Amino acid sequence: MRKAGLYLTAMMMTAGVMMWRTPILSYAEPIVVEANEITEEEIEDTTDNGGADNSPVMEASSEAGDLADSGPDLEVQARARAQAQAEAEAQAARDAAAQAAESRKNVVNYALQFVGGPYRAGGNDPRTGVDCSGFVKYVMQNGAGIGMNRSSVTQATQGKAISANQMQPGDLIFYGNGSRINHVAMYIGNGQIVHASTYSTGIKISNWNYRAPVKIISMFG
Repeated sequence: MRKAGLYLTAMMMTAGVMMWRTPILSYAEPIVVEANEITEEEIEDTTDNGGADNSPVMEASSEAGDLADSGPDLEVQARARAQAQAEAEAQAARDAAAQAAESRKNVVNYALQFVGGPYRAGGNDPRTGVDCSGFVKYVMQNGAGIGMNRSSVTQATQGKAISANQMQPGDLIFYGNGSRINHVAMYIGNGQIVHASTYSTGIKISNWNYRAPVKIISMFG
């Protein structure tokens, strides 16, 4: 009986040890395998994506770069172009005005050198004798490079008609009987003109309104 009891006790102890060890082996092995699998996946995700999905951030950064590279919007660019064009046109107008003023000054000085010269009907050269329209034609051609018609009537059809308060040196003033033009002179500034007047006076300086003007024109734009 004692031996049988000892044998039975030994058997139960052996079975208990086997029952205790078996669950540990059966559950421990899958846990180890599962842990290894998770670790590998996480490593792959970290390698491929830097541990996070950065694609929205990268897209936003790219869009911001595109906006920065595109510069000002179209409206701003259009305003800038319009302003640049206006400034260029204003500068061109200033340059043209300065050039015209210089041309006016030159032609007046050229005409004044002939004051005291002889008058001659039909004449074309102020050094040998000239009439009013011949004088204007000669002076404008040689002093300003501007071609004029030969008679005062046809000269009045040239250039741009202006008013008395717009007159500048170098402009031409036409006189006549009523509306019929029969005389022309050059305005030289300070209310005065230079013109080939009569046989007795020749080329002289007079007040611009010594007669009633019929028409005033500018050949300088």
